[in-house]
Amino acid sequence: MERTTAPATTEWRRSVAIETGDDSFAALTRRHIDSAYRLAWAILGDSGDADDATQEAFASAWRNRRSLRDPDRFDAWFGRILVNECRLRLRRRARERIRPLPELAEPAVADASGRASARDAISRAVARLDADHRVVVILRYWADLSVDEIAARLDVPSGTVKSRLHYALRSMRPRLEDAR
Repeated sequence: MERTTAPATTEWRRSVAIETGDDSFAALTRRHIDSAYRLAWAILGDSGDADDATQEAFASAWRNRRSLRDPDRFDAWFGRILVNECRLRLRRRARERIRPLPELAEPAVADASGRASARDAISRAVARLDADHRVVVILRYWADLSVDEIAARLDVPSGTVKSRLHYALRSMRPRLEDAR
């Protein structure tokens, strides 16, 4: 999953904040747009989908901006909107899935560093998780959120987050051991 940013995408990100017409929302957008894109990309694994999810999340936040009671909680409020949009896209992608080509047991080219190979194995293992498990793993290990913060973002009990983490890691373990 390599992050690529086209010039048009970068230009879009700059223009989103300007075109909203609300200075305070524009300031929040400028402050959070890059981190929102990175989180969406980490969850979705595709730059085009990440751009679309980020754009839709900011549009939804703009439409519902009056429901934000405490501006100091913008991060959690917007994070929930973004994660929900990513989950929706993952579910839609799963319904529309095209059968993938079988993966090779060994990489075509030997990797001298081993680090890139391990990163690829982790990316493939995370990509095979269902939407709910993938989101929890990304929020915990990529966004470095605590279990309670993830529970608040997803609006689920902490026990559900712990359970999803447990089952996700249990599902990933054999795939990662096979990659060694």
